[in-house]
Amino acid sequence: MDFGVLLGLAYNQFVTELHEHLAERGFTNLRPAFGYAFKVLAVRPMTTSQLAVRLEITPQGAAKTVEEMVAAGYVERVADPADGRVRLLHLTDKARALMSAGHDFHVAFERGLSAELGEDRIGALREVLTAVVARSDSPEGLARTLRQV
Repeated sequence: MDFGVLLGLAYNQFVTELHEHLAERGFTNLRPAFGYAFKVLAVRPMTTSQLAVRLEITPQGAAKTVEEMVAAGYVERVADPADGRVRLLHLTDKARALMSAGHDFHVAFERGLSAELGEDRIGALREVLTAVVARSDSPEGLARTLRQV
């Protein structure tokens, strides 16, 4: 099997298991961009326009993503204390619980692989993957393409 295909299949399997883990905990209606938006909004609330700039997506794409996150109960719009006409996007407790569950999965997935294959092998795998990503002039650009999958 080609190396690139193997990497892609491994990523798809990881995402499948992550979504199963989250669904078992009641987190559904997830879109690929949600996780990236959650990470940005966890740092600080911002407007939909600011989120679009930060995620490097169109304002229309950000507006659609925000509508989906609001409808799913992950984000709420709150009046900016400095300017009541401006609506800031805030993560809900549900979104923060989702992020925590996702983090727990990431940790458990890597620990499980380490237990199955050995810490040295997983450490080496992590080094290889880090080296592949480091070859990019724009690691953020790589993340942007993941958001579109």
